[in-house]
Amino acid sequence: MGLSPSEWFTEIFQNEGTAFSLQIKKHLHNERSEYQTLDIYETETFGNLMVIDGCVMLTQRDNFLYHEMMSHPALFTHSNPKNVVIIGGGDCGTLKEVLKHDCVESVLQVDIDERVTRLSEQYFPELCDKNEDPRATLMFDDGIAWMKNAEAGSVDVVIIDSTDPVGPAEGLFAVDFYRDCYRVLGEGGVLVQQSESPLLHAQTIIKNVQQDLKTAGFSDAHTMPFPQPVYPTGWWSATIGRKAGSVSDYRQSAVTAKTFSTLYYNDGIHQGALAIPEFMKTL
Repeated sequence: MGLSPSEWFTEIFQNEGTAFSLQIKKHLHNERSEYQTLDIYETETFGNLMVIDGCVMLTQRDNFLYHEMMSHPALFTHSNPKNVVIIGGGDCGTLKEVLKHDCVESVLQVDIDERVTRLSEQYFPELCDKNEDPRATLMFDDGIAWMKNAEAGSVDVVIIDSTDPVGPAEGLFAVDFYRDCYRVLGEGGVLVQQSESPLLHAQTIIKNVQQDLKTAGFSDAHTMPFPQPVYPTGWWSATIGRKAGSVSDYRQSAVTAKTFSTLYYNDGIHQGALAIPEFMKTL
């Protein structure tokens, strides 16, 4: 029996010969912002779904995997993260996770498209319930330009919570941008970049991110894989760069003693993500 297009959202990965589908109840919203096309669907089993330019961005059911791995490993890798900048992250899920850390004094989120945040507030309110936290500042601007002009040594952790490296996000996957991040990070600074699928992009995007971070001056770069069912192959990654020292040196005792709740992240997950799959050891 065939699938009715009216009952399913399907993202086709033409170059890989694969596709991913979710059964939908309703098409809740469609608009063309200044930068991209945004759609919101209600699905049968994954809650609400956000799609940007035809690509799955997040669902209510599994976004915690991505948001926790884009925030906690990097923050626990820094010795004392007080000032955090998120480039992208308009759905505010990463912001919410960062604000769970009591040591964090300020979080600036710079996303170019305000409509992503406003739609998240409407359709994913559970991700946005910390948007009014006095430590949080939402800026709707060009993150690349902001980083170029930011004060040297003023940030402890940079989180690059971007879409795929095309369109507005393409410049976030570039050695010149990483050099700006390196300059803006203080002593012991940590950067984390979403780095696509290990299965599809190990020898391309991931390899380039690691090499570009080291070219920009970072002493170490390590890619942490994690499951993400709604993204291509169901396997995703975050690459951490450290200004000095090894990424494998993190505040393990603080992880085991953390006072906030998570659904996925813990010390065992952190240790496991530091292991390098055999096929990635040649990167």
